[in-house]
Amino acid sequence: MDEINTSVSRRRFLQATGVTGAAAATAVMGVPGTGLEATSAEAQTARAQPNTVVTKNICHQCPARCGIDVYTTDGRVHAIYGTADHPISNGKLCPKGPLGVYILYDPDRWRGPMKRTNPAKGRNEDPGFVPISWDEALDTVAARLNALREAGESHRFALLYGRGWGASCAGLQGTFGKLYGSPNVAIGHSSMCSDGSIISKKMLDGNAGYNAYDYAHTNYILMFGVGFLEAFRPYNNNMQVWGHIRGRKSPKTRVTAVDVHVNTTLAASDRGLLIRPGTDGALALAIAHVILTEGLWEKSFVGDFRDGRNRFVAGQSVSPALFEEKWTQGLVEWWNVELKDRTVDWAAGITDIPADRILATAREFGSTRPAMAIYERGAHAHSNGIYNGMAIHSLNALVGSMYAVGGLMNQMGPSYGAMPADENEYMDDWAQNGAWKDMPRIDRKGSADGYLMANNMMQEVGPNHLAGNPYKLDTMMFYLTNPIWTAPNGQVWEEALKDVFIIDTSPFPSETGHYADLILPDHTYLERLQDAPTYPFQGFPMTQLRVPAVEPLHDTKYYGDVLIEIGKRMNGPMGEYYRALGDTENVLRHLAEGFRADPGDNGVTDFESWKEKGVWYKKPYIYRQVNGTFYRWDGRDYTIEMTEEEVQANLLKTPSGRFEFRSSQMEANAAWIAERTGRDPARLMFPIWEEPQHPGGGDLFLVTPKVALHAEGRGHNIPMVIAHLQPTVGGRGEAFCEINPATAEARGIGDGDMVRISSDAGEVTARARVYAGVRPDTIVLPMEYGHWAAGRWSKAVPTQHSGECTINQSDRVTGQCNYYTTKVNVTKA
Repeated sequence: MDEINTSVSRRRFLQATGVTGAAAATAVMGVPGTGLEATSAEAQTARAQPNTVVTKNICHQCPARCGIDVYTTDGRVHAIYGTADHPISNGKLCPKGPLGVYILYDPDRWRGPMKRTNPAKGRNEDPGFVPISWDEALDTVAARLNALREAGESHRFALLYGRGWGASCAGLQGTFGKLYGSPNVAIGHSSMCSDGSIISKKMLDGNAGYNAYDYAHTNYILMFGVGFLEAFRPYNNNMQVWGHIRGRKSPKTRVTAVDVHVNTTLAASDRGLLIRPGTDGALALAIAHVILTEGLWEKSFVGDFRDGRNRFVAGQSVSPALFEEKWTQGLVEWWNVELKDRTVDWAAGITDIPADRILATAREFGSTRPAMAIYERGAHAHSNGIYNGMAIHSLNALVGSMYAVGGLMNQMGPSYGAMPADENEYMDDWAQNGAWKDMPRIDRKGSADGYLMANNMMQEVGPNHLAGNPYKLDTMMFYLTNPIWTAPNGQVWEEALKDVFIIDTSPFPSETGHYADLILPDHTYLERLQDAPTYPFQGFPMTQLRVPAVEPLHDTKYYGDVLIEIGKRMNGPMGEYYRALGDTENVLRHLAEGFRADPGDNGVTDFESWKEKGVWYKKPYIYRQVNGTFYRWDGRDYTIEMTEEEVQANLLKTPSGRFEFRSSQMEANAAWIAERTGRDPARLMFPIWEEPQHPGGGDLFLVTPKVALHAEGRGHNIPMVIAHLQPTVGGRGEAFCEINPATAEARGIGDGDMVRISSDAGEVTARARVYAGVRPDTIVLPMEYGHWAAGRWSKAVPTQHSGECTINQSDRVTGQCNYYTTKVNVTKA
């Protein structure tokens, strides 16, 4: 086995564990995937009579949470297929789905818990990891946390996590922080993902979550920076629904896609608009202007002029008294403050999209029902992201798509039962009244100089700790996140993690793990028992269950059980609480008790039937808006008319109970926003245009999108992924830097040349792919490779990491990390 920097050598492992000689050979030969399977007569007899088992599980290659059937024969996983009766997968998988086998048998996985022996930390420092027992590892963590708590410094413990899944893992973290007493347990990665989308929508419709979508019945989709056929969730189902809406459905759904380069989505759309980065909001405002001036808005939802005469004329203000709104608030005020001047000619100058194409798009979108406008961080990962997002989401209200057939809605949650114990009964005085409650979070979320409406600010944790602002951390624990690599300007994190005790729980080596003092390796997803409520899908409630396909190959432990075991070792009532929880299986059994009173459509009523089916769900989505009237499902149809109070409580959760073009939440915080961002307090509560700020010091925009085989940090060490990363432009064994022919010629860069990409943060190198499908003012380098401590194959990729020249800038309102807004210089290397 090849030795890598962050792993323990086989010889060191055997020496530390006392396993040598024939015993060592037997231990290795019994592990599937080593190439040294047992050759005894008993093993050969077992192979002659294969025993194949199909286990229900949930894919972990992206947030989609597709149901999978895992085929295991004689103890070895050899195939993964989509579950036929799972609503997301429907018997299908995307190209990433079958690769779980390679993740399970990755030769570079951690073999068990380990501790660091080299106190020096850095890229070129060998951690000197040596194996330890789980008891020693867990006792070490608990002793450290107990000592901090007894010293009144529990706030100096932070737990950072990435793509958490359900109540049996990420769901345990908040309670841990509450009982332990730290404002920094837990800090999620959402600000480095798509919080800009969540929060900009919340400002208008009151819901703090991603939307669910009725793609199958829509007739028009307007996409802003979505990557629908590359990485938009749920990717597998998106490809299925694409075949329906673009082939079998009549009329065929029309698609306009907005992005900075021609990707698979733009190539497959009816119209592709190459937009200047950060100007999506200007395009949306111009589309709204056309919808109003040409009378295309959905009057049954929005309302109308009292005399039926359209007074929306470019450049002219309108009296609000002349318009009677129905399910919206502030439309005429928005027009007067912003929209009246946002013509297609104005937008053409901002976005670099021809005015006639903007006009055609606006007329199509405004006159087609049902239609929807969707977006992600291609649009809102800029300093003006809050307003780009608000402008785009406003289009959904103008055309009446909120909760309509073929429109968008909010995701319902599962009918879980109660936890085995109530944490409120285990709160000691420190948990209830400790000084930790007065301590600011390390990411400064919600602080006077922080980010107003942010859910998390993970990208600020490393820099803040390094600066001691507001204090220094003592201990950090990481779950499903690798911020040295994923955070912009990760070089700062490399310095920050040198003087803090690091606990990493990844099953694999990583850059953050390279700095760890303790490795507490998780199972891979094919070895876990874990719940996974659906990511926003089609609105109806659904939750999946991961069932282990094999016994753990190595001495690993499920992260949820790690938290519980640490909790059991904590002093006082906190320890009693976790002893009452028992383990994650006990937690899951209690959650499944909720299904007895609310059986799933597929017959799931308890834990055992949940394991058998792999999923619980209840169709259909129970709310629907039809011609401006909201209804509930009666068991057969949508016939129960909802009151305004019910709509406000369940759907439009704003102070007015309306879709607010004049956002009450933004207005309530107008003074804060105006003071810290310099915005005009008379305008900032509306979806407005604002020029984005592009740091970096260069002349070309750097955009770092996800691609189809991006597996959120789990695909980088799989050779198949590396070989097929960028299907649009090739890319065998590396990530290409897409550069326009004119831009390349002006810099003396040829196709295949190595280029140097530099900004005020740093510089990286990559191979150029001269590509006419990218804007002349933009280069595209997928955020996928450049790993230096994450496995043998990922280290062999010549492309360096885009994050090392990405400036750490965030939207001051939402906290959204501005990944797509840095400007760089590009020269031939």
